[in-house]
Formats: sequence, structure tokens, C-alpha cells
Amino acid sequence: MNIPQEIKEIILKLEGKGFEAYIVGGPVRDFLLAKIPQDWDITTNAKPAEIQQIFPNNFYNNKFGTVTVVNKDTNNESLKNIEITTYRIDIGYSDNRHPDEIKFTPNLQEDLQRRDFTVNAMALKLKGNETEIIDLFYGKKDLKNKKIRAVGNPDQRFNEDALRMLRAIRFSCQLDFQIEENTSSSIAKNYKLLQAVSKERIRDEFEKIILSNKAYEGVELMRQLKLLSYIIPELEDGIGISQNKHHTYTIYEHLIFSLQHCPSQKLEVRLAALLHDIAKPQTKSGTGPDSTFYNHDYIGAKFARQILTRLKFSKKTIEKVVLLVKNHMFYYNVDEVSEAGVRRLIKRAGKENLKDLLDLRIADRLGSGVPKAKPYKLRHLEYLIEKVSKDPISAKMLKINGQDIMKILAAKSGPKIGAILKVLLSEVIESPEKNTKKYLENRVQELNRLSAEEIKKSEKVIEEKKEEEDLKDKKKFWVK
Repeated sequence: MNIPQEIKEIILKLEGKGFEAYIVGGPVRDFLLAKIPQDWDITTNAKPAEIQQIFPNNFYNNKFGTVTVVNKDTNNESLKNIEITTYRIDIGYSDNRHPDEIKFTPNLQEDLQRRDFTVNAMALKLKGNETEIIDLFYGKKDLKNKKIRAVGNPDQRFNEDALRMLRAIRFSCQLDFQIEENTSSSIAKNYKLLQAVSKERIRDEFEKIILSNKAYEGVELMRQLKLLSYIIPELEDGIGISQNKHHTYTIYEHLIFSLQHCPSQKLEVRLAALLHDIAKPQTKSGTGPDSTFYNHDYIGAKFARQILTRLKFSKKTIEKVVLLVKNHMFYYNVDEVSEAGVRRLIKRAGKENLKDLLDLRIADRLGSGVPKAKPYKLRHLEYLIEKVSKDPISAKMLKINGQDIMKILAAKSGPKIGAILKVLLSEVIESPEKNTKKYLENRVQELNRLSAEEIKKSEKVIEEKKEEEDLKDKKKFWVK
């Protein structure tokens, strides 16, 4: 793999001024794995002020000796901001997260030995057209053996920065490596240190684990090493809790297997796969193959909101996951569900979310351990969604609106106008062919002759019909 010219020029400029300069950390690891680095880090014995003199286009607003050189002449995002850090020693970690003090050192070895894992503690030196790897802690050997090993004493590394425990799991998932035994034992011993880490930093690492190809293994490793109790302890409530005839796995197993089989690369869908049955332990009724889990979808949506809010996920992400969890129990059989039922599903979930909802359903079924739903069902549902997607599913899609109703009735805005509009929408969802101006205008006159109580009664009859269909659907899944 070629090292970018921009990186070479920075190193050559530092060396031209008499300083040492090395590519360090993750880029070296990726270089040896023949992967394209996502960012580039350089370490040097030049002090921050000296770096700034050599590279005037920079910013430096931290206490860790890192100067960021701004490169405006590139379209490569990974090369626009290059971090250059002076060799340093970290002194004291009273908060188990940040050094109390840093001390610059002229010694590269002292700088490398403060780093987290051996595969991240290598440096690369340019020597003309050749490169030399500085590997003081056998990082290349661990790369070859696919091991994540702490540099030196793992207890010391994790007491310095507790987030490193979660980073170990993240690297093992992203690289498909195993965590070395002494390192994993130290995590299990020091897991309580994770309390010192901010939820935002935990979220960032957790998100990378969830989006990796080994997400299932990552969650299970967090459980084994006790970190899960400080991230999503609600998942552990499902350990050992059996389900019913539709599942061969316990609740916890089902959730992590659903994550394993999730076909989507979207964060929201993967989070929904992991959390969709999170409320089952609290809603379980009965034992054995006929157990039920009343309203676990609705209660689970509330749990998901609490969990993701606690982990400081964005409002947009939270709302999407909540919507998916709340609606994941939709029932569909080719000959049993009406087009009106599909229109109601579109209205509830939104057409833009249906692909993600189907992906969640696939994850749910593949993670159940029972015979899978026929793919034809999902293909047929996709066809029917497309077929009815232009049918009215909201008041905005009706051929008349509230202003029209007030004009027809020569009335002012009020509860009765809104009630009539709801009845019209409910009727049109059931029978889209009724969505004509002529029919709706006539229906407005008919409804106007009813009392407010009778209009509400009409709306209630329609709602009861929906609830009756919904109950039939839920019985198919042994829930209420």
C-alpha cells in the first residue's frame, strides 16, 4: 500500500528541520493489514510550538501535545486534518480516563509504551522508498496471530483509561481478532471502572461494535466480561428466560441472534433487532410452549427510548428505533390480510420505514430458531405495499379538507369538523374508491345530521373493527 504524498511531505519537513517523525498507531496497523487507514497520525520529538512554526496552517487547543495540520489542497477527507503529537509520558489517571499531567519526552519507546494495545503501539519510519516498522511490543506477532493484547500490564492500561476495555471488544469485532487471555481477564476484573466513562464515549464504541460484522459476538463478549451491565443491563434480564412454541432460544439468545442475522447495515435497524423484544421478560405470562407476552412491542418501544436516551443517541436515531420496535409485530399472510390492513400499516409506520421494518422482521424470524417464514410472503407484501402506497392514508390525501367541510356546512372550526374528518379518513382507508369529492361531500351532509355523540360512535365502530383485526393478528403470534 502506498503512503499518501501529503503524509510523506509532513514527515520530510519535520526531518528536514532535524526532528524525528513516524507514522504511528492505527495507520501502521492498517498498513500491515493492507487496509486503507481512516485517518493518519504522526508522532515526533518536536514540541508543539516547533510543529506550529513548521506548519503555520494548524490549530492547537488541547493539553496533550497534539497539533492538527490543516491540508486544504486535498479531496481526501482522511488527509484534510493530520494530527501530529509530541512524544509524551502520561502521569496519573485519577479519573480512570484522562492523564492528570503529561510530560514531553525525547524517547519514542516511552511514547509507545503508554499506548493501549500492541497492534496499535507500532511506528513506521520512512527510509527513502522503503519503510521500517518499529515494533517494541511484538505487535506484528499479535497481528499475525489475530490477538488483541494490552501493552505491558493490562490492569495498569485499563486503570489509566477505562474506555480501553470497550475498545478491546470493538477492535476484536472490527478486525475479527480474539482478545488475549490476560487482557480479557483484566477486563472482567476491572469492569466497574467503566462507570467513570461518559455515556457519549461508551455510545461511540458501542455503535462501532453494533455496525461491525461481529456485532453478535461483541454483545456476547460484553456480557461475558461484565461490561454489558453498564451499557444495556436490560438485555441481561432475558438470560435464561424461555419463550413459547415460536422460539427455541431464550429471550437474550433470540435478541443477539436477531442482531447476528440482521440483513441491514443501518444503525437504527440493528439497534431495533437487538432491542425489539427487550420487554418480554417483564410481560411474560404463563410457562412452557403457550407462554404469551402481552403488549411487549409497545412496552418494548418505551424501554428502547429509555435505553437509547441514556446512551445519548441522537433524537433522530431514537425515534426511528422506537417506531421499528413498536411496529415489529405486524402480521401478514397472503390470503388473510386485506389491502386496508396494509394501508393502515403504511399509515402507522410510514412508507419510508417499511424496508427497514421488513429487514427487522427478517432478523426476528432468522433469530427465532424455528422454521422461517416463506420468502414469498415478504415479496407479496412488498408488492401489495407498492400497489396501495398511493391510496389515501392521511387526512391530507383526502379529496376534501377541513376548510371544505366548514364551507359545505357553513360552520366554524370545532370538534365536530375534526370528528367528521376522522370518520371520512377511516372509511377511505377501508375503501379507497370512496375518496372522491362527490362521495365525501355527500357523506359530510349525512354525518352532519348526526349528533356529536353519534359521530363519535361511528368512529368508535370503525376503531373497534381495526382492534378486532389487530387482535386476530396478534393471536397468530401468541401475543395480545
